[in-house]
Amino acid sequence: MISNKNPLKVSGIIGHPLHDLIPTQMVEFGLLTASTGSSISQRPKPNQRHQNWSAPNIWLVVGLALIAASAVTVQATDGYFSDGYGVKSQGRAGVALTETDDAFGGANNPATTVWAADRLDLGLSYFRPIRSAERTGATGPAAALNGKVTSSRDDFFVPEFGINHPLNSNLAVGVSVYGNGGMDTYYKPGQLNLGPGHNNLNLLAGPGALGVDLQQMLIAPNVSWKFTPNQSVGLAPIIGYQRFKAYGLGAFSALSQDSGALTDRGYDQSFGGGVRLGYFWNITPVLAVGAAYSSPVFMQRFEQYKGLFAGNGSFDIPQSVGGGVGWQALAKLRLSVDYKWIDYAGVAPVGNPSSNPGQLGQEHGPGFGWRSISVIKLGIDWKATDHLTLRTGYSYNENPIPARDVTFNILAPAVIQQHLTFGATYAFGRQELSVSYVHAFSNSETGPSKFVSLGQAPAGTKETISMYQDVVGVQYSYKF
Repeated sequence: MISNKNPLKVSGIIGHPLHDLIPTQMVEFGLLTASTGSSISQRPKPNQRHQNWSAPNIWLVVGLALIAASAVTVQATDGYFSDGYGVKSQGRAGVALTETDDAFGGANNPATTVWAADRLDLGLSYFRPIRSAERTGATGPAAALNGKVTSSRDDFFVPEFGINHPLNSNLAVGVSVYGNGGMDTYYKPGQLNLGPGHNNLNLLAGPGALGVDLQQMLIAPNVSWKFTPNQSVGLAPIIGYQRFKAYGLGAFSALSQDSGALTDRGYDQSFGGGVRLGYFWNITPVLAVGAAYSSPVFMQRFEQYKGLFAGNGSFDIPQSVGGGVGWQALAKLRLSVDYKWIDYAGVAPVGNPSSNPGQLGQEHGPGFGWRSISVIKLGIDWKATDHLTLRTGYSYNENPIPARDVTFNILAPAVIQQHLTFGATYAFGRQELSVSYVHAFSNSETGPSKFVSLGQAPAGTKETISMYQDVVGVQYSYKF
């Protein structure tokens, strides 16, 4: 713990009458790591099951995987997991655990792919998250800490694809390529003016722009085996790639176990692996259940940021588990519900409270303070005509960010809780064109500023983080 007797020499603060506004117990300050409708029993048609893939088809898949791997950034989010993988799933609020109408089983439930067609799905989404942060209530000399900022990086294009190939009526293989993210923020400097020569500081009192960029791309080859006429299991090894950068945290180098690996190091990258397991059961011709478990994806450390993330730069992807029910209520109407639990708290740099003692980067040092969350998703598919299927859905998730950690999460304001979605698919011959629209309703979290607990600002000084999102997706599909 840094003593009050040895105040931090923070650039732009020391030497100015407001120097005592910046905490001298910055380990407790803690926020600093943040800156920087098919039918249930759908089966492949006989003439689709035994089609041999040519070498050009295989190389097409490899090429598409490389394209997707180079571009995956962010998605509409449950925390920083996507609200749905595949445009059809997005149209029904992410419901997928009992669905067999696309090739994204590797990202959702690998047990479903043996029931799906021999097909290729190519998706592209336009994602627009609007994020902002504000500090209010500081009075007297501390009023210089008040400020408001909106991220100016808010337009993203997100590709994804899946391919599925039944080997026979009981066995299928495929691959899904998809991404996580939602933590790409860029806050311009100039929110704080702490005196002559120090009037272009960001909201965390550092020089220059403030932000983080986390991108995660996952490749999930998968196999699904129908071990009874109505039940199947699936396995999808997960190959993970991620990259990260943080900037604007120079004011907090004294708090890090390695100030040379704290901020402004450009992109660092890491690779890792995990596994997803799935189960699917057609209980009756109109009722099905499904379940999936994803292990943590154990990633290499970010060596360039081992002075930032708890655990010496570790940043594993959390485990998750879910279950779902699908009901063909009418010949043209399908109702589905999924439940999912995401263990954000189980990953130290994400789940450690921002008030943890110690230095940034240490094994049990400060983190984002995220809670593990539950997510519930409701989806409706209506087959309007032989060619047109319409969808809608609603999802609700717990807010992962507690009020105590709002300051820390200025750089990652993942407070979204509700999504309303719409979608449609038009089928023509062996081809399909699907579209989706997702609106994530605006949500905010307000909590006491860390400056208050450190005696650097009066009681009543608060911070508020906010976000809303819109997503438009399009997907082309071809059945072989």
